[in-house]
Amino acid sequence: MGERIWIWQQPEWPDFQWRDADLAVSLRQCVAAQGQLLGKLSAVDGMDDKQAVLDTLLSNIVTSSAIEGEQLNVESVRSSLAKRLGVEEPGRVSARSEGVAQLMLDATQGRDAPLTTARLFTWHRWLFAEEAQGLSQPMRIGALRGHAPMQVVSGRLDRPTVHFQAPPREGLEQALDAFLDWFARSRGEPGLDPLLRAGIAHFWFVTLHLFDDGNGRLTRALTDLALAQGDGQAIRFYTMAASILDDRAGYYAVLESSQKDGLDITPWLSWFLETLLRSLQQALARIDRVLAKARFWQAHREEALLPEQVKVLNRLLDGGAKGFEGGISAAQYQAVAKVSKATATRHLVDLLDKGCLLRLPGGGRNTRYHVALP
Repeated sequence: MGERIWIWQQPEWPDFQWRDADLAVSLRQCVAAQGQLLGKLSAVDGMDDKQAVLDTLLSNIVTSSAIEGEQLNVESVRSSLAKRLGVEEPGRVSARSEGVAQLMLDATQGRDAPLTTARLFTWHRWLFAEEAQGLSQPMRIGALRGHAPMQVVSGRLDRPTVHFQAPPREGLEQALDAFLDWFARSRGEPGLDPLLRAGIAHFWFVTLHLFDDGNGRLTRALTDLALAQGDGQAIRFYTMAASILDDRAGYYAVLESSQKDGLDITPWLSWFLETLLRSLQQALARIDRVLAKARFWQAHREEALLPEQVKVLNRLLDGGAKGFEGGISAAQYQAVAKVSKATATRHLVDLLDKGCLLRLPGGGRNTRYHVALP
């Protein structure tokens, strides 16, 4: 075989090692954030509603594909998810959106079903549903990859960056069986934290790179399954895909370095936990906004508000890029509510009088208004 280069060429592969002391702080932070998240979810009426689940799963699917440079039809995917969750939303679906919706829901809500080769092959067929319906593609769908060397690359097609080479095709069935056996045995294993298990599963599975294409997306679906098994929640309110996308360069860099650095995967697990922590913190921020929104409407449930006023208030309460976190001006109110300048002014004065809004410091044309949270 020559000089050993890749991790799977180590004699003890896949006997991974890690330094618990180096991971202790990050692991404690993740466990604490996860506990806060689950605690808030259990305390909030309606947090298990289908709309919230839909938004999280949609973000997961779209960002996971974006990591691979693929742009999905967001509205089509949303419609496919909505149909499966029983949410009434208009929109057309496609074989592609139906497939990725099936995959994500099976991975997150089927946490107690055994992970088998047949299930992975089904995931792969769902991921490439359009191709499976007849598009001519030089790719094996629902089957292990061919015998050509498999390199994991990123970047431009004409100037790709090679991060590592996957194990050869020969013996891949046995390698997959070993992974599936570990995945089943390790669930609930004393001494192995579920979050570390998810990180190990991610690294091991992406290293195998079982398929001609779609390995990254299936790896992240598998990670969601492992996390769902760990926290016992079929309903997902956090997704790692968005945080991985935010640090895509770091993701590929740590994967590459960990493939060449023996069986100690501490650097990978450290990066995984730090990324998971960001995902949990983002979820906590979203839940805080939901809590604030619920308290606001509870306080103003008796107010007679116009539909335009409700629309603007919800935009302010939702926050984020479209939520006018710095407050809203009369001109912006006019644009969002689609009313005249005079009507916008009357609406704002009415909302001030009812205690729904606060006038922020400043005056004249720069006057801005923010929600008066109870």
